[in-house]
Amino acid sequence: MTPSSSLSPGSLLNQLRQTTPLVHNITNHVAMTPTANTLLAIGASPLMAHAQQEIQEISAISAALSINIGTLSPSWIEAMQLAAMCAHRDGKPWVLDPVGIGASSLRQYACRALLEYRPSVIRANASEVLALAGEMNQGRGVDSGDDGEDALERASRAAVALARTQNCVVAMTGRVDVVTDGQRQITVQGGHALMGRVTAMGCALSSVVAAFLAGHDDTLHATAAALACYAEAGETAGQSAQGPGSFVPRFMDALYTLDADSTPLASRLELTDVT
Repeated sequence: MTPSSSLSPGSLLNQLRQTTPLVHNITNHVAMTPTANTLLAIGASPLMAHAQQEIQEISAISAALSINIGTLSPSWIEAMQLAAMCAHRDGKPWVLDPVGIGASSLRQYACRALLEYRPSVIRANASEVLALAGEMNQGRGVDSGDDGEDALERASRAAVALARTQNCVVAMTGRVDVVTDGQRQITVQGGHALMGRVTAMGCALSSVVAAFLAGHDDTLHATAAALACYAEAGETAGQSAQGPGSFVPRFMDALYTLDADSTPLASRLELTDVT
């Protein structure tokens, strides 16, 4: 089953490019520049701001928010909470990226505090989904752990449970991406192995999801559209890249030149009901 034409990845990409949504990002030091460049390449407008003194003003002019806990500090946690509170209060979509949540109690505390403000989407890898769902206490840094079939099946079940508990969409990314709202599930095929060899690819993806959410009520399909576009660009870039160094510029170009009208992005999606 594929989404209707108005909710197809190509249609949603065209809408994003026409509206150029301003995305407020509170992200980690490693990811700031890659995230800004990725948002610009796909057609959105990035804004990086983490000073508490300006959060409310920034929130007022932004269309969406992306929060990434990769490099935390107490003042950043307070800024994140304020930004999430503003987004929740104003009915604006926001994405939580719980980077390496299993690695420390500080990260776990930050996520618990942020979940109080009901993220629209949690974008995470399998080990982070399992940690958030309470099925494991430790993660392997910020990377995904075991991606065997059993582990992925367990993580998929955890993603559904987490979506139901938090009343949000969970986007679990990896070899195959799984997007679920607890009732429906969309799998997204594609991408390239080199995407896992470049830092901040997942961080930037969370912000791209936020850009696709801006102005849309169907969070599930908007999230899947973002992942489909990312997968398409990654696959295209990987065809000519010789390694991580040559992959990055090819990926940026692939995002920028992604043809929403002629590329069969929707074929990457499979929509099913959750049993």
